[in-house]
This record gives sequence, C-alpha cells and structure tokens, in this order.
Amino acid sequence: MESILLTELAELGPEAEDFLEEGLLILFQAGAPPELAEMSVLHEPISRREDPPEVGDVVAFGDLELRVTAVGEKAWKNIQDLGHAVFKFNGADRVELPGEIYLEQTDLDNLKEVIRPGLRLEIRADS
Repeated sequence: MESILLTELAELGPEAEDFLEEGLLILFQAGAPPELAEMSVLHEPISRREDPPEVGDVVAFGDLELRVTAVGEKAWKNIQDLGHAVFKFNGADRVELPGEIYLEQTDLDNLKEVIRPGLRLEIRADS
C-alpha cells in the first residue's frame, strides 16, 4: 500500500484526551500556537504525498487500522499547509465541516490508550 501520510505523534495537549473521549482527534504540526496546541495532538511529519486520501483508504494508529469513510474538501489542504487534521471516529459517509476526515467507529477507550507520543500515524492508499 502506498503511504499518503506518515507522521510521528510528539505531544498530547492537556485537552486532547477530552476530545478523544468525544471521538475527535485534532492534529497540529509541532510548533502550533499554544491555544491550539493545548487541545491538539502535536505531530512531526515524515512524508506526505500530493494527492489526498480517499474513502476506503486506511489510517493506522500503530497497529490500530481504521478505514476512511469521508474526506472534507479542505482536509488535505489543511494537512499540507498547516499540518492540521481533524479526525472523527463516527463512520459517517458525509462530513459536516470541510476540514474533517471521518473514520470508521472504534472503541474510544482503546483509542485513548493507543494515542501516545512516539506513535506513528500513517494514512495508506487502499489500492
């Protein structure tokens, strides 16, 4: 599978776990302003391709792999320009906001255990 995005989680802001409990993961590239960093998971990008992910692609949080169910029209540009992504674990097939990426539902308690500094997050093409 072709890698679309490979990044390493660097730091969890103090409010990031609260958002995870709601099924929301907010990523910002390391160096984000403090008001954004406190609600986000900061990451250090390793590689990124030009073309955005598509429905059916896989997002791997270490060994936890979830399929993409919807991609907002601005989501990939936000990742490219700001290192910013909003993942929702709701399985919906249509995003509410243009910057969101929806993934299939998962056990949120398990997700909170997985999301830690040093974890590699990878989006892979399903082709």
